[in-house]
Amino acid sequence: MSKKKIIIGNWKMNPDSLSSAKSMVNSLKKSTARLTNVQTVICPPFIYISDLVSKSKLAIGAQNVFYEDRGSYTGEVSAAGLYDLGARYVIIGHSERRAMGETDEVISKKVIKAVSSNLTPVICVGEKVHDSDGEYLEVVKKQVLEALRHIKSTEIWKVIIAYEPIWAVGAASAMTSHEVYQMSLFIRKVLMEEYGKLGVGVSVLYGGSVDAENAAEIVSGGQVDGLLVGRESLHPERFTNLIKAVNNL
Repeated sequence: MSKKKIIIGNWKMNPDSLSSAKSMVNSLKKSTARLTNVQTVICPPFIYISDLVSKSKLAIGAQNVFYEDRGSYTGEVSAAGLYDLGARYVIIGHSERRAMGETDEVISKKVIKAVSSNLTPVICVGEKVHDSDGEYLEVVKKQVLEALRHIKSTEIWKVIIAYEPIWAVGAASAMTSHEVYQMSLFIRKVLMEEYGKLGVGVSVLYGGSVDAENAAEIVSGGQVDGLLVGRESLHPERFTNLIKAVNNL
């Protein structure tokens, strides 16, 4: 039996109220309740996590985590605290966080802390420019290997890699399925070179201008294990159609 596809909705700093967040989740729960081939994960702002955790098929994740258990770290949130709230996934190394100064070293520390705290890290990688010389491949390779620096072979299956090229985020159109396939193949090659056959078990997702119209083609043609979705995940009806398209593959 093939494993479920993973669809992760990154809400970023949205919506403006808890009532809106609950309404969005309730709508998704009803419309996706009978879908069996997809695991849907919602990553809302920290302040809504505890209120959105439920026993439905929707899993809840966080958008960031800190690498220390406790201490004088104003504004940070621990992995243990997130797990206690009911979060089971956490996005790490998103391009927006990297743009704020988050380094490969910090990302690596966050990844190992997440894994050791029973959170599934969704590690974002992706180049700023898709240059014709292929230098972007080295950028992505470095991001992958640096993020996994402290992860043992026996734990590699516990992580998810989300390829989200910065130039494609918010663009008029996503990468073609063939382009996605080339990158998913490259990332899997990097993982296998580092972890051998155990690297095959890592789920690789794609993110960047995905919608209900192109989701199925990107997943099937790109041979990825799911999608990391931004703006479309804020619209329950459109996000539901996207999830259904992947579920029906």
